[in-house]
Amino acid sequence: MAGSALAVGSVAVVATLLVGFAGAGVAAATSARVSGAADAAALAAADTASGRVVGVPCEHAASAARLGGADLASCAVDGLVATVEVSAPFGAFTARARARAGPPPSG
Repeated sequence: MAGSALAVGSVAVVATLLVGFAGAGVAAATSARVSGAADAAALAAADTASGRVVGVPCEHAASAARLGGADLASCAVDGLVATVEVSAPFGAFTARARARAGPPPSG
């Protein structure tokens, strides 16, 4: 009887740990995906601001964010530098990421 209780307890602990680690893994993957979408959106906006791509910078940023599975939350272009924030749902939470792209600072 004591061996059965120990086995059931061990299985419960292992199952709890597996669920926790799986949740952390999914959160890390979502964070990486949203971060990549922010990078792509910032690059798209900066390319448009520089004249390499024709169009409106923040529209290109929104399109790039959607392709990355996120929504563009904010977009600001100052000269050739674009700063964006994207978000994506993650269960009951919202994953957010910011990125900046443009030429390197001079000096």
